[in-house]
Amino acid sequence: MKNKTLATWLAFWGGPLGLHRFYLYGFKDMLAWLLPIPTAMGLYGLERVAQFGQDDTLSWVLIPLLGFTLAGCAMNAIIYGLTSMEKWNTRFNPQADSLAPAGHTQWLTVIGIVTALLMGTTVLMASLVFSFQRYFEYQIEAARLISQ
Repeated sequence: MKNKTLATWLAFWGGPLGLHRFYLYGFKDMLAWLLPIPTAMGLYGLERVAQFGQDDTLSWVLIPLLGFTLAGCAMNAIIYGLTSMEKWNTRFNPQADSLAPAGHTQWLTVIGIVTALLMGTTVLMASLVFSFQRYFEYQIEAARLISQ
């Protein structure tokens, strides 16, 4: 029986490592194995900023990968948490009754949805702002070089 509350929290906390996909679909799920790649690349971008400073061009390409992965996993947590009991049990617990307790929405599920909404939105907006800021700074520098 796949529990909706557990899947919601796994998507939020362990989503960038694919833990929610392993839980729901098993170890044969290719997306679960691929999710750690953009996470690791984004973490490498953070390491490059610490090492080379904010002017490192590669870091401003890599860091948003981490942010978008975190935001996508938060969105999955919201989707899992808001799925109706009947749809949840039909999709993830087909052998059980459509009203099985594994698909119930509990207070922990609601708290997971709210947390994922708050953190996911914050991370998504921060990633977009960082990306656009670095892109426009790069364009200004290129225009400055052309004008000289």
